[in-house]
Amino acid sequence: MLTILGFAMIATFLVLIMMKKMSPIAALVLIPALFCVAVGQGAKLGDYVIEGVGTLAPTAAMLMFAIVYFGVMIDVGLFDPIVRGILRFCKADPMRIVIGTALLAAVVSLDGDGSTTFMITVSAMYPLYKRLKMSLVVMTGVAATANGVMNTLPWGGPTARAATALKVDTADIFVPMIPALAVGLLAVVLLACVLGRRERKRLGMLTLDEALVTEPETVLVGAGSGAGGGGDRLTKSPKSSSSGTATGGAGDAEDGDGDGDEEFKGLDPHRSTLRPKLYWFNAGLTVALLAAMILELMPIPVLFLLGAALALTVNFPHMPDQRARIAAHADNVLNVAGMVFAAAVFTGVLTGTGMVEHMADWLVGAIPDAMGPHMAIVTGVLSLPLTYFMSNDGFYFGVLPVLAEAGAAHGVSPLEVARASIVGQPLHMSSPLVPAVYVLVGMAKVEFGDHTRFTVKWAVLTSLVVLGAGILFGII
Repeated sequence: MLTILGFAMIATFLVLIMMKKMSPIAALVLIPALFCVAVGQGAKLGDYVIEGVGTLAPTAAMLMFAIVYFGVMIDVGLFDPIVRGILRFCKADPMRIVIGTALLAAVVSLDGDGSTTFMITVSAMYPLYKRLKMSLVVMTGVAATANGVMNTLPWGGPTARAATALKVDTADIFVPMIPALAVGLLAVVLLACVLGRRERKRLGMLTLDEALVTEPETVLVGAGSGAGGGGDRLTKSPKSSSSGTATGGAGDAEDGDGDGDEEFKGLDPHRSTLRPKLYWFNAGLTVALLAAMILELMPIPVLFLLGAALALTVNFPHMPDQRARIAAHADNVLNVAGMVFAAAVFTGVLTGTGMVEHMADWLVGAIPDAMGPHMAIVTGVLSLPLTYFMSNDGFYFGVLPVLAEAGAAHGVSPLEVARASIVGQPLHMSSPLVPAVYVLVGMAKVEFGDHTRFTVKWAVLTSLVVLGAGILFGII
């Protein structure tokens, strides 16, 4: 019964948010509460929620102060050169912009933290997507999938969990998987090409005018912002001037969507929050912060708390300015923190009632004995739905040892099972149980249901490509 109710709860949640019948926060709270009562454990709902909140509280704190920190870094101009560099590469070509999104997300993912990756990627790419009227779910989908492939790094979490659960060496899992993961990353870049070509066909082949090419510092300044005048004009290239498929031409780009100028004041080269004299201090502080995270010198929430306090104090020494910066980012902080605490209700009920355990046992028990010699491949396939519907901790510490034991009985090495277990990470990064995905959709102003509906199929395809490459190379 718990197995059926567990799957029913997850299915109900996904259907309601994808059909936009409920907001994610409301669905994350009310649906598990109702199912908790349905299984006859309503009296324990409070305990489950508190336990879930306690588990995710450090994550919520980290996200809150990380958003403030990177928000301040955007305000003071730390990422402006990155945006200009990407723009030079992209040249307002939608296909190049989508490819740039994949590459930027992959590179930034080297720090091993999904939330940081999404904040930096969205900060750099969001203005380009908005100005060119590109689909924002393309940005979130590509960024999440690229980060999912890179999330398999030894310091990213899943690989270390698999190694710990099966008592094997992390390097023995990750190093042999590098060719398969490289193929997966290549698949993401090819996906970005395909999606970018779609956007190019929809919007037409766009190029920036000569003013933008020669003076990139005027990039993305709204016409009404008082800087750059008409420097944000977009023109169609001769190659696409006869195309009838373009839906967002030069006039559309200049007219905006009603809030265009407000959206792009943040990159005004003359904005009052810029601190060019403190650029190297801010760059050094960010590098030091990321290095401290990788070296695990302190818990990540503490690092971001200290970093945000230092960044505010040095860049905005006057109290009114500090309050203004905090207020400017309060909306993102509230949305993301609220989503994380709401997710704590979902995970708390799912775990506390025993639904996760029963679901995992049922799936493992449903595997035919004849599949025993192929348990590594079975693990790879199961890693897709299981890491999507439950936390990494639940899968790697609860399910993986059982799968490895079943495989060992048929002569399958625990290392092969461990390697196969990480192929589902491209899909996992879009799971409603991953706090970082709410940072991604929140900062990109994309509905979680829209992101899920668009991304899942591509993430599944990428995961299967990694699995197929692992089998082809004899790694799995």
